Amino acid sequence: MIKVISVNISEKKGVIKERIEQGFFKINHGLDGDAHAGNWHRQVSLLGIESIYKMEESGIDGLTPGQFAENITTEGITLYELPIGTKLKIGEVILEVTQIGKECHKGCQIKQLVGECVMPKEGIFAKVLEEGHIKTGDSIINMNMLYENN
Repeated sequence: MIKVISVNISEKKGVIKERIEQGFFKINHGLDGDAHAGNWHRQVSLLGIESIYKMEESGIDGLTPGQFAENITTEGITLYELPIGTKLKIGEVILEVTQIGKECHKGCQIKQLVGECVMPKEGIFAKVLEEGHIKTGDSIINMNMLYENN
């Protein structure tokens, strides 16, 4: 099953996000109360738990969802292989993928604490097309796959 493992939030940029049970994602804004939210193309960040496991396999112990500053930690989908423009339905929300990976900024707390950051290669970013709540355990539907199979 493709699902949400964790919803994560922080009030400051460049820090580890804290896990919350659910969040409200606003159109053209992102996760309400999150430092990265705003009217731009990287309103919401997503990272697969599989990417976190890869980091653990490379010898970094104790990693948890939110530690790479992602808003949504997923399971069962290879996010970084999704084409830009892919629409994902998560809970009540529809997101559109806008960017794969990013340049890691200097002084990043995550890189300092963890030693390596997987977001630049395997994290993705999206904008909110339809707002609503996303919570831990919500299923993730790749809407592009639905249209292609009809």
